[in-house]
Amino acid sequence: MPVTPEHIRSAAAAIDGLIRHTPVIDLGGEEFGIDGSLALKLEQLQHSGTFKGRGAAHFLATQPIGAAGVVAASGGNHGVAVAWAAQRAGFTANIFVPTISAPAKVARLRTYGAIVHQVGDVYGESLDASRAFQSESGATSIHAYDDPVVMAGAGTCGLEFDEQAPGLDTIFIACGGGGLAGGVASWFGTRTQIVVCETEGTAAYAKAREAGLPVDVDVSGLAADALGATRIGDAPWEALSSVDAASILVTDEELAAAKNRLWDQLRIVVEPSAATPLAALLSGRWPVPAGGRVGLILCGANTAIT
Repeated sequence: MPVTPEHIRSAAAAIDGLIRHTPVIDLGGEEFGIDGSLALKLEQLQHSGTFKGRGAAHFLATQPIGAAGVVAASGGNHGVAVAWAAQRAGFTANIFVPTISAPAKVARLRTYGAIVHQVGDVYGESLDASRAFQSESGATSIHAYDDPVVMAGAGTCGLEFDEQAPGLDTIFIACGGGGLAGGVASWFGTRTQIVVCETEGTAAYAKAREAGLPVDVDVSGLAADALGATRIGDAPWEALSSVDAASILVTDEELAAAKNRLWDQLRIVVEPSAATPLAALLSGRWPVPAGGRVGLILCGANTAIT
């Protein structure tokens, strides 16, 4: 079932008071070499450290949860969000993460009281293990991105951004499994150009565009722990393909440089994956319209500060 703006408005009402309305800062485009203006949505300030707090809060607020609590598989950030939302709601959370998950994310999972299972080398293997656990335990499974309830929650980031920075021509969004990108695309539709930003080692949407449907991809590189879905979700793919979202791939070197530039110029700390939109913008691979208004979503900051 497609996620619509009406679903996203309903989600926003359901999680009002549970999540933070994160700020937006406006910049002159000259700071980053574009002929126009730039708006940065500081979603890294969200509860649990990423946009994923929105989807997890929406699921816990609207879906029935049994006595066995919840289970989720994650590269780290979705698990942290589910653990945060479950602790707040009084449920046990079993979280499955791959061995490549950043230690900072695993540590944060435990601060929210989650039972952590490190299984497999990549997200897909953790997902399989979580499904086996769910079938045995009866816990309620919360998918990281391929669930309309979770995606509608993520889409509230787009609704907020639209209200805070009206008139955006283009929005650059990082993409792993596609929950945030798909949710934002579901809100804006075709009235704003959506540019999906991935790394060469986490190219699930780019490969799906080439094939015309979701396909499995190999995962590697600097953003693998957060953007390392082995296949884009069906619901996000439907949302993104319906608006003909563009695709840009960046290198790990470009990603690291963008992350450092956010700190050097703005004193903003993000995890590597969250710098993917800026890396894509700085790459010049998408022609920003002269005098345009460009939005970037900085989606997370679950990283060590040293």
